[in-house]
Amino acid sequence: MTTGLRIHNVSMFYDEGRNRISILDKISLTVKPGEFIAVVGPSGSGKSTFLSVAGALLKSSEGEITLNGHPFSTLSDSELSSIRLKEIGFILQSSNLVPYLNVLDQLLVIKKMSGKIKAEDKAYAIKLLEDLGLREKLNSFPEELSGGEKQRTAIARALMGKPSVILADEPTASLDTPRAHEVVNLIANQVKTRGIAAVMVTHDERMLDYCDKVYHMEDGKLLLAE
Repeated sequence: MTTGLRIHNVSMFYDEGRNRISILDKISLTVKPGEFIAVVGPSGSGKSTFLSVAGALLKSSEGEITLNGHPFSTLSDSELSSIRLKEIGFILQSSNLVPYLNVLDQLLVIKKMSGKIKAEDKAYAIKLLEDLGLREKLNSFPEELSGGEKQRTAIARALMGKPSVILADEPTASLDTPRAHEVVNLIANQVKTRGIAAVMVTHDERMLDYCDKVYHMEDGKLLLAE
C-alpha cells in the first residue's frame, strides 16, 4: 500500500453563467512520510483551497487524493469525517484554542471526540507537551500563554491523534521572527521524528529552509520551485 499523501491531477472550479472559474488547475503532488513540503504563492493563488481539498474539507471537481492508499473519492461523508479526525492534523494561522480549556485538555478533547479518554491517552498528551516544551503549562489557559506557546499547543493538539499527515496553514502569520522559527523548527522536527507527511502553506519565506521541497502556486497551478 502506498503511504503518505498523493494528489493527482486535482482541479477545482465552478461555473458562473457561461464562464468556468478555475481555482486549482490539474495539481499533482506526493508527500512521503517524514517529508515536509512548503507551498508558497500570492494571495488568491489557490493555496487555501488546495489545503482544504488536501484535508478532505472540500471535494475536488476532478482528480484524486489518496491518503495511505485510500482514495477520498471512494469514501462516504462519515468516512471522510473519520479521516479528518484520525489521520489528519491541522495547524492554522490562529491557534484556535478553546478559551475555557487548559493546555492538557486542549489535547484530550481530540480523544474525547472519537470516544473515551483512556489513561494512556492522558500519558501520551503529557509526553507530547513535554516534548514541545510545555510541561510547566499543562494547567494554563490560552489567555495565560504567549503567542509561541499557543502555537506549540496547537502543534501538540495536531499530533494528538497520531496523524498520517499534518496540514499547516500560515502557522507563523501572527508570530515575530524568533517565535516563527521556533514553531516551524518544531513542526519540522516532529515530522521527521514521527514519520508524518506534512504540507505548510505560507507567505513567510524565512521558513523555507526547514522544508524538504518548496512548491510555488500561482493562478491555481503548482510548480516545484527552482
